[in-house]
Amino acid sequence: MENFIVSARKYRPSTFNTVVGQGAITVTLKNAIKNNHLAHAYLFCGPRGVGKTSCARIFAKTINCSQMTPEFEACNQCESCQAFNENRSYNIHELDAASNNSVEDIRTLIDQVRIPPQIGKYSIYIIDEVHMLSAAAFNAFLKTLEEPPEHAIFILATTEKHKIIPTILSRCQIFDFNRIKVPDAVEHLKFIAKEESVQIEEEGLNVIAMKADGAMRDALSIFDQIVSFSGKEISYQNVIENLNVLDYDYYFRMVDGFIEGKVSEVLLLFNEIIEKGFDGHHFISGLSAHLRDVLVGRDPVTLQLLEVGDSIKKKYLEQAQKCQQDFLYDALQILSQCDVGYKASQNKRLFVELTLIQLSQIIESKKKGASLTKAGSKKLLKIFTPEQTSIASAPANGRSTVSAAGGQNIATSAGNARTQVANVTSNGRPASSPSVSGGHRKTISIMDSLNQGYSRPTSSASTRVQTTSSSSSRMADMAEVFSERDIMGSLKEFLKVKDSNERVRSALTAHEPLLKENHHIVIRVDNSIQEDDVRKKKSEILNFLKRSLRNTRIDIDTEIVQTRSGKKLYTDFDRFEYLAKKNPVLNVLKQKFSLDFD
Repeated sequence: MENFIVSARKYRPSTFNTVVGQGAITVTLKNAIKNNHLAHAYLFCGPRGVGKTSCARIFAKTINCSQMTPEFEACNQCESCQAFNENRSYNIHELDAASNNSVEDIRTLIDQVRIPPQIGKYSIYIIDEVHMLSAAAFNAFLKTLEEPPEHAIFILATTEKHKIIPTILSRCQIFDFNRIKVPDAVEHLKFIAKEESVQIEEEGLNVIAMKADGAMRDALSIFDQIVSFSGKEISYQNVIENLNVLDYDYYFRMVDGFIEGKVSEVLLLFNEIIEKGFDGHHFISGLSAHLRDVLVGRDPVTLQLLEVGDSIKKKYLEQAQKCQQDFLYDALQILSQCDVGYKASQNKRLFVELTLIQLSQIIESKKKGASLTKAGSKKLLKIFTPEQTSIASAPANGRSTVSAAGGQNIATSAGNARTQVANVTSNGRPASSPSVSGGHRKTISIMDSLNQGYSRPTSSASTRVQTTSSSSSRMADMAEVFSERDIMGSLKEFLKVKDSNERVRSALTAHEPLLKENHHIVIRVDNSIQEDDVRKKKSEILNFLKRSLRNTRIDIDTEIVQTRSGKKLYTDFDRFEYLAKKNPVLNVLKQKFSLDFD
């Protein structure tokens, strides 16, 4: 029985022309041989499985070949080439730096470099995974690498270029290898399948190439695995079953469900995906990539970015014609937010299902929003009376708010001479309101009203009118009305959730916060230390308040409160200042003896 040789070894490139996807590098090396411009040290760096060591071996064999072809390839006939092919060449030395990374190993290498080649012109030293050398070994290698004997050439290979010290990099010609592109990998897999008499669908080859993520060695390993699974005839279904890859068809059906607004079908399809053993986060990532490809397929200019087979590409083009560009933008934004929040979610399946429901309602929400705007523009003149188009001055202890967004409530109260216009959401809380402090007048924008649409207000101060806006708009910009009491409640909730230390707790509860114009919150503290504590937590407090108060326009600042008895003597500096005002001699003593508060 003949021994099996894996495809990655059996079809390893033996000439520059057989190297896949590194045309610029192979041409440069061949020109260096042609013009006799050989450097004494090369560094080949790049991802795994892209041909670094293979190119080093081909280059080493070619420069020692005594009968090079007109294309400057190795002849594979001379003694040097045959010795290399049979792994008995004494001119080409391969060293694994992962297991030979000490100073002693480098000293042995330096002693070996002095020996001239027996056959050919050069002794070539290929050091793989060179970044594994220790710092001392690198330093011991420097002098030899910079000024080796004329017959010595070093080829260093690494996957982690950033770990190599700059003094080594400066002594080498550096070649950066690229990831293998999907079309190049597919063509090479077709060639190997033909040589091995394997029948495989092109869509299956595309899946293998994409799964390999730019590494040709990985693609060949996957190919061997699938051949063992399916035999000599391989279908696209065999490939996705063996690799546990989600079929394109699921994504196409899912997007069709979004377009038609079929929430139940979308949820059942997601349940089928979960039952097949796929992770929800993996599904969301795949759906994002699918919608990105649909967006790419809308424009003939960007169509070349689709790395799929011709039959799958046709499906993308068909679905791209069904999808509006705005829908794709909104869907990608919602999926991006789901991707970010997935790990933090307690009920991950419900989190994904809510995302799918939002995606299914994008088009319907846009239709409702358009009809609402049209209806609102017709009723505009009836809605706005002279009494309602301006905001009266508020009393000293009150505030008046106005919003020009759709679905607002205009409440008038003659008893306290205050008028308030506010958005309302389905939970009964106010939704949007840039504040207007007492004494200033602010009118409602007619143009904003035409764009957003209004509902007819009622005379009752407690009546609230609810309208529906798109889910993506609510997530992007929330601006509900809130009071100082709401702020204080949210801060107490923050202290419970975040479990802050006593100093932060004291700073946030020392005084009631102030609410100023444009949703600006001022947190009042007693001294500079409390002010620093609040500033360190500012980003956490701000993000919590935005979510808790459902207002993304909030900004916060701090202010030290001056009491009637003056500032509280909290720090040593505060106490010294207080005593120095009563007895100025203390300042003289401090300066004379260079005293400090410690």
